[in-house]
Amino acid sequence: MKQALFGKTLQELSEMTADLSLPRYAAKQIAGWLYVRQALSIDAMTDLPAKTRELLNAQYYVGLQEPESVKKSKDGTKKYLFPVAEGKYVESAYIPERERATLCISSQIGCRMGCAFCMTSKQGMNGNLTATDILNQFRSLPEQASLTNIVFMGMGEPFDNLPEVMKSLDILTAAYGYGWAPKRITVSTIGVLPAVKHFMENSRCHLAISLHHPVHEERQKLMPVENKYPIQQIIEQLKTYDLNRQRRISFEYIMLAGVNDSLREAKEVVRLLSGLRCRINLIPFHTIPDSPFKPSGREAIQQFDAALQQKGMIVTVRQSRGLDIDAACGMLSTARNL
Repeated sequence: MKQALFGKTLQELSEMTADLSLPRYAAKQIAGWLYVRQALSIDAMTDLPAKTRELLNAQYYVGLQEPESVKKSKDGTKKYLFPVAEGKYVESAYIPERERATLCISSQIGCRMGCAFCMTSKQGMNGNLTATDILNQFRSLPEQASLTNIVFMGMGEPFDNLPEVMKSLDILTAAYGYGWAPKRITVSTIGVLPAVKHFMENSRCHLAISLHHPVHEERQKLMPVENKYPIQQIIEQLKTYDLNRQRRISFEYIMLAGVNDSLREAKEVVRLLSGLRCRINLIPFHTIPDSPFKPSGREAIQQFDAALQQKGMIVTVRQSRGLDIDAACGMLSTARNL
């Protein structure tokens, strides 16, 4: 069975060309065609000898996939459906704003983490994406040229698929790849501690931690990961790193009415994050089917925001985007396509 070239790191391409007895420089040539010149086929790699292209064609293909469909929101957000392995699909969201355009990218088909407020979690786990699948959402996006930011906040837990996510970050930021500055990329996690350590030590991209409740016992009810990797341990680990202004640590906080939106919880958030340079993103809850939760009211969100800022915390309240096409935070799912 042929393998995809797209999604291979320079090291992997070097190992491949060595196995094929090709010159050392061939790996950099192929990487240049894949990620800089953005070739659609091996035959388009015209500075490779004809025999080399023939050899590659026998065992490999580029591996790009166009989106199968798109839905457009009244606010300009677009949700794309991408085919992946074995006839399955993932969704990603393109979010244009006045001065930036963000791609919310998926790393898994579904998710196994069981967060109680997330539609992707309700879908269950249907497989990991390869670096090819992850990067294809970026490469095959019609608006790719307009992108200013990428967030790994789509379907799946990125740190539950760490090797392929790290490969994709390497290709996105490396000189041989797309050459993006790491500060343009954010990876979101619910807090898989060993992977957090690996990421912090091997990447310079921003990190977003899904907090959603500051109290251990209450967070357990919302997020089963709290049983294995308590948020307190995650924060203690983050405090061991020398965080500079080039790297941002943020905490995502979905506002659930009567669950985590009182001034008591705001006080606990301040206590929990004390001493850690970070920011907090307050996110309106987007109602999903069969959910017992309701979104916090505007007044509750404003009071929570004010209570945090009063204690010197940097806070943003995220605006809902793509709500009418189920593209807002926590709403992505391809269960209907399985």
